[in-house]
Amino acid sequence: MDLDAYAADHSEEWDRLDRLARTRRPSGPEADALLDAYRAGSGQLAAMTSTSGESPHAARLSLSLARARLRFTSTPRNVLEQLPAFFVAQLPAALYRVRWTSLAVTAATMLIGLAYGLWAMSEPQVLANLGDEEMRRQLAEEEFVGYYSEYSPSAFTGQVWTNNAWIAAQCVAFGITGLWVPYVILQNAMNLGLTGAVMAEHDRLDLFFLFIAPHGQLELYAIFVAAAGGLMIFWAWVAPGARSRGEALAQDGRALFALVVGLILMLLLSGVVEGFVTRQDWPWPIKIGIGTVALGAVLAYQWVLGRRAALAGETGDLDEFEAGARRLVAG
Repeated sequence: MDLDAYAADHSEEWDRLDRLARTRRPSGPEADALLDAYRAGSGQLAAMTSTSGESPHAARLSLSLARARLRFTSTPRNVLEQLPAFFVAQLPAALYRVRWTSLAVTAATMLIGLAYGLWAMSEPQVLANLGDEEMRRQLAEEEFVGYYSEYSPSAFTGQVWTNNAWIAAQCVAFGITGLWVPYVILQNAMNLGLTGAVMAEHDRLDLFFLFIAPHGQLELYAIFVAAAGGLMIFWAWVAPGARSRGEALAQDGRALFALVVGLILMLLLSGVVEGFVTRQDWPWPIKIGIGTVALGAVLAYQWVLGRRAALAGETGDLDEFEAGARRLVAG
C-alpha cells in the first residue's frame, strides 16, 4: 500500500472526522455524521496498520478516532462528583425500596422473640435445656453486663461491628436462596427471647432492655434491612414481573450493593454507640436517647430522603450509562 497516496485520497474524510470530534455540542445530524466517519476511519486505520504497521498517517488517524470515541463514551465522572449523587439519591432510594420489608422483618423478629421468651418463662424445662442453674445465674448477674466492658471501647466497637457485619453479609450473600434469611431471623429472635427469659428468671429483665436499648435499636434495624435486601434478591428471580429474570437479578443486585454500603455505615454507627455509649455511667435516658437519635436519623434518611429520591425516579440502580446494556440483542 502506498500510504502517501492512501492518505491523500482520504485526507478530507479524516479532516472532517477530526473537525466533528472537536465539536463541543454536536447537533443530531453532526452526531450521525461523526458516527459514520468514525466507522469509516476505524476500517481505514485497520487497513493501514495491517499492511504497513505504524506510521505518521496511522498515528494522526488514531488520534482523531480517539477524540471521536470520547464524544461517544464521554470520560468517567470524578469520584468526588459521584459521591453526593450516591449518598443523596442512589443509597436512600435503595433503602426506600425495602422499607416495608424491613418493617415486616422487624415485626416478625419481635413477635418470634416474644413468643420464645414467654415459652421459656412458662416452661422450666426450656431454661434447663439452656444450661444448669449456676450457668444461667452467672449469665444474668455477671456475663451479660460485663460483656459491655470486657474490652476497650475501640476494640469492642471493632468486634461488634465485625460480628454484625458477618450476620448482615450472610443475609445479603445467601438471600437469593429464600431460606437463609428466615433462618437468620429465627435464630436472632430465638436468642433474644431466650436471653431475656434467663434475665427475667433472675429479676434482671430491666437490665436486659436497658443495656440493649442504646445500641440495639440501630443494630437490630440494620440486620432487618440486610434481611430485607436478601429477600428483595430472592423475590427478583421468583417474580421478576415484566423483566426477564436476568434483568431483574442484575438491576436489583446493583441496588443491593448500594444497600451494602448503607449497612456498613449503619453497623459502624451502632458499633460506636455500643462501644462508647452503652458502658458509660450516664443516666439511662441519655444513653437510650443517643441510640434513639441514631435510629431516627437512619429512618429519616430511608423514609424522607429515600421517598424524595424515589419520586425523582431513582431506584438504587446505576444510571443507564454506568450500568451498560440491559439486554443483549442481535444486531
